[in-house]
Amino acid sequence: MERLEEPRPASTGKTGWAPRIAVRLRRDVPLAFLDMGLVLAAYLAPLVLRFEGEVPGAYWNNFIRHAPLITLIHLLSNYLFGLYGQMWRYASIQEARRVVLAGLTSGVLVVGSGFISSGPTRPMPLSVLVMGATIALVGIGAIRFQSRLFALRRRTAIGNRRRVLVMGAGDAASTVLLDILRNQAHGLDPVGVVDDDPRKLGLTLHGMPILGSRQAIPSLVPSHEVDEVLLAIPSVTGEVVQEVAGLCEQAGVPLRVLPSMREVVGGRVSARDIRDLRIEDLLGRQQVETDLDAVRTLLHGKRVLVTGAGGSIGAEIVRQVASFDPATVVLLDHDETHLHDAMVELGPREGLVSVLADIRERDRVLGVFTALRPQVVFHAAAHKHVDILESQPAEALLTNVMGTANVVDASVATGVSRFVLISTDKAVHPASVMGASKWFAEQIVRSLHGSGMTLCAVRFGNVLGSRGSVIPTFFRQIARGGPVTVTDPSMARYFMSVQEAVQLVLQAGAMAEGGEVFTLDMGQPVNILDLARRLIRLSGRVPGRDIEIEIIGARPGEKLVEEVSDPDERVLPSGHPSIVVSGPPVPSPALLREALFQLESLAREGMDRELATRMKDFARQSLRQEVA
Repeated sequence: MERLEEPRPASTGKTGWAPRIAVRLRRDVPLAFLDMGLVLAAYLAPLVLRFEGEVPGAYWNNFIRHAPLITLIHLLSNYLFGLYGQMWRYASIQEARRVVLAGLTSGVLVVGSGFISSGPTRPMPLSVLVMGATIALVGIGAIRFQSRLFALRRRTAIGNRRRVLVMGAGDAASTVLLDILRNQAHGLDPVGVVDDDPRKLGLTLHGMPILGSRQAIPSLVPSHEVDEVLLAIPSVTGEVVQEVAGLCEQAGVPLRVLPSMREVVGGRVSARDIRDLRIEDLLGRQQVETDLDAVRTLLHGKRVLVTGAGGSIGAEIVRQVASFDPATVVLLDHDETHLHDAMVELGPREGLVSVLADIRERDRVLGVFTALRPQVVFHAAAHKHVDILESQPAEALLTNVMGTANVVDASVATGVSRFVLISTDKAVHPASVMGASKWFAEQIVRSLHGSGMTLCAVRFGNVLGSRGSVIPTFFRQIARGGPVTVTDPSMARYFMSVQEAVQLVLQAGAMAEGGEVFTLDMGQPVNILDLARRLIRLSGRVPGRDIEIEIIGARPGEKLVEEVSDPDERVLPSGHPSIVVSGPPVPSPALLREALFQLESLAREGMDRELATRMKDFARQSLRQEVA
């Protein structure tokens, strides 16, 4: 028969009072004895000095008789103000305040508890009592804060630490600087602070001197042997970041930053939040605000189809659309790998449908639309690389133009209610085959205005981090050690984040009444040479020293500066402060069909050079003249 063991009482996880007292005694009794010896020495030293080493017998006797009471007053005051049972390694201003209050209370009690009496019977001189109380306060504080007082010496003795100059003397900078001083693991050694407020010049922040304004950074870096600058102003504007980054580049040191408060969990920053500079910090764009109610009305419970769903823009459209609880989201793409990656990233969700299809196959596209009956279509599928399409215009025509025609025709045939074309600023006065192909795509969409379907186009510039764009290309060149190649020193482009671009797409879909072209207020174009320098700094290197920049000359079809609107386009009122709405001249459907017929014939005959020329010519003529 199996022997049963008696059950043991379950552990409650609580420690008994006896072990807790034992731990407390082991930790606090040595500190109390140390305080006791310090108090005795604090009162004995001024007594001996007061009489130059020849203390009268009466004062010796009084000191011996009253020393236990003086010591008890100090120890009791320390206990009542919580100077025992603390982790002094992490002490802050609150603990320092307790030390001061305990010392002042002890001094008042010692002086006022009968040790001083009028007449010749005074037991000890007043100066001895006051000096003793003061020395005891300083000594007790020094014992508690000795690890903090001597931490700087220990830090400077450790190698491989980076000397950091802090930009900003506000609350966030104070918090982070204190964290750096307390924790050696951050590997940072602060040498000073700069701040643009002239009233703070010459003051100190946690012992670090405020040395000047941001303009002093280039001179302070060599004089203080600075390794990096920390921008500790979470609410700083993009313009300030750009200026400080330029000053750091001039000084030859990298710039690191604190994230904005909305990026920090709990709203409090620490040294752990310090990160490398990002391109968004340098551009300083204000994110577009989305009318979520209007977008939700457009998408909630609807069947939505996204072409090019495996690309950077298409995948982000799917992610954002899925958050509005549509009935179905159809991901259509001709690239199996990209489509698979998009589905995996989204994870298991109801209503997601993947379709592997090429928009150039007219019958296949119509079959998909007939089977799935989408109500809202976002058309993001397109070839986009200017240099490649310049040499292969037939591919640009068949995908960007004829593919768009196939998707639009299928939408009309199956009763799609709303159609949004993803276009580009390169479609304005196009100088490239790619720009001309997107201009044709816009014309196809606009030519069907009035067909019973609400159609619109959305133009935006370069998307930060999109697959194959200039920024990932620069980062790959930097990772290889350079050089970073820039086509022309005057080249400039508009940029926005992929999230911002897709918010614009969704907002346009909700606002469209039919036939409009929506463009984000893009701000100022970014010089590509400056962008290259910023990305090199962002990678912790110095342009011209660590990574070279090489000017290689403009490529065919490239403009120095892209345009976001055509002067011939009629500007329409917009209900959104960040969105510009325009109504380009409506193309002649007959001229459009004739132009497409000619271009498709050239493509099928392999006449690439003639095709590229004709595409650009048609776009420049705007199809308002007879086709030759």
